[in-house]
Amino acid sequence: MDVLVQKYGGTSLETLDRVRNAALRVAGQWRDGRSMVVVVSARGGRTDDLLRLAADVGPTQPSRELDQLLAVGEAESAALMALTLRGLGVPARSLTGHQAGIRTTERHGDALIAGIGADPVLAALRERHVAVVAGFQGVNGAGDLATLGRGGSDTTAVALAAQLRAACEIYTDVDGVFTADPRIMPAARCLPWVHPDVMAEMAFAGARILHTRCVELAAMERVEVSVRNALSQSPGTTIAESPRDRSLETRRAVVAVTHDTDVARVLVHCRSGRHDVAPEVFKVLAAQGTVVDLVARSGPYENEFRMGFTIRRSEASRVRDALYEVAVGFGGGVHFDENVGKVSVVGMGLLSRPEYTARLMAALADARIPTSWISTSQARLSVIVPQDLAVAAVDALHTAFQLDRAEPPAPAAPRTAPTSEHVSTVRDR
Repeated sequence: MDVLVQKYGGTSLETLDRVRNAALRVAGQWRDGRSMVVVVSARGGRTDDLLRLAADVGPTQPSRELDQLLAVGEAESAALMALTLRGLGVPARSLTGHQAGIRTTERHGDALIAGIGADPVLAALRERHVAVVAGFQGVNGAGDLATLGRGGSDTTAVALAAQLRAACEIYTDVDGVFTADPRIMPAARCLPWVHPDVMAEMAFAGARILHTRCVELAAMERVEVSVRNALSQSPGTTIAESPRDRSLETRRAVVAVTHDTDVARVLVHCRSGRHDVAPEVFKVLAAQGTVVDLVARSGPYENEFRMGFTIRRSEASRVRDALYEVAVGFGGGVHFDENVGKVSVVGMGLLSRPEYTARLMAALADARIPTSWISTSQARLSVIVPQDLAVAAVDALHTAFQLDRAEPPAPAAPRTAPTSEHVSTVRDR
């Protein structure tokens, strides 16, 4: 069975005309003989409307009831897409995450996909129906609906593609993956391909095209993912292993510059350095599912315990009280700085090129952008800057690493004349 999974994001379905355009694209593939699975997000703005509705009546912390409400957006999109396809003469069947056999972990608001019993989807495909699946949701072990958090529909699409051994196309409102956010950097270029490891770092460091979990799953399950514009015929970006026609060690190491303003810098300090508070701090963060980056801490022989790290600013409120309780218990305190941003240079083999860290720091210094914490790895160089200077930092680094220029093609292999032995072999054949 030749299966293709396509995912359409909220902006791709924002109006009825856009829903019809997406349906026409699906119908074309179906008429060409492909077995089609379509994963949909809530229509543009729908999730925000539902969150505002929930806020009007009570708290909006992740919960069973909030998941019940938010999942309505994707279910609505799935039914609307199926109805539109039927109007085009294409048989289609809409499925909620539960109906599609998507099983999740227990945590509401940010559940992980634990498995997929794909029989309902396969049954639809065998009957030559397009299976339209509501993304962002599944059912947990208690039988309750659970949502997958930010980027959940992308993760749904990749998980289904892995289960069905299919390729995955993700449609959004930009032409593909760029060297920087094209909304703030007009000189940014659309990349024809990106290595999965690089894409995962870009997603974690602030690129909004795909969520980290989606890319990590695609890499683990060897799912080839294409990112395309739902409103154009642009070829987009393929996320896969490096094409063979690229050079090896002379390939450009820096691929993109990303920025993230959903950042809070957290400082935990305690008067006594004799007690290591780090385990308690990380327990608090883990209990809330809070991702940590740029960690630094005092050494074992210092008189005061100090620990700093960054988290998402949008998650600061849910860990603030628990961290304060831990710090106060050891005679200390916690400070949150929410006026910062994180800017990252992303690529491969960056630690093997120490001059790149020097170039990053020099470019920001020349642009008079103050920096504080910095973190380096083979795939990412990240630095903290004032939030209101994050865009200027992206501009400076995009220019410094010449990302506005296309990567030169790999040099052609030298052509050598055949030896007499080669000529003899050809003649014998």
